Amino acid sequence: MRIYTKTGDKGETGLVGGSRVPKHDPRIECLGAVDEVNASLGVARLHSTGLALDDALAKVQNWLFDVGAEIATPTDSKYYQTSVHAEHMAYLEQSIDEMESRLAPLKNFILPGGSALSAHLHLARTVCRRAERVLSDSAEEIGLRDELRMFVNRLSDWLFVAAREANRLASVEDVKWSRDSDG
Repeated sequence: MRIYTKTGDKGETGLVGGSRVPKHDPRIECLGAVDEVNASLGVARLHSTGLALDDALAKVQNWLFDVGAEIATPTDSKYYQTSVHAEHMAYLEQSIDEMESRLAPLKNFILPGGSALSAHLHLARTVCRRAERVLSDSAEEIGLRDELRMFVNRLSDWLFVAAREANRLASVEDVKWSRDSDG
């Protein structure tokens, strides 16, 4: 199988099941946004080897791939399958609670940074927030399940806490925001 098919040379791409849509179709915008989150997590994982966070990140990457497959499949297709459900959100919430129990309570706004893993997780969080906006904008038009938006929203929360956990694991303080008094 070759990676280049030339079927997209005229600005269209295929969905699961064979139908074709323009590459600027809202469904493809959603799919691309989710793919960007997944790719940003792949970069973050360059810094998570050997940490418990790596297993969780691998799990989330696989779930995001499933979310992408759901988005890429029209709901009337015989290939349509749902991806994330309540138990996925419960996993993220439980993980957030476990990480927060090990973290100092937040008393300041924090800036992305600290350890390399934390900085990359913060970047992934912002990409995830953008994906959430894209999915929210197109959900009704293309028939996305509410659970997809809920999962992406919960994931961005998880990424924030995971970034703080990454700093804790690296014995690096979160970068506190301070108002520039010099203007």
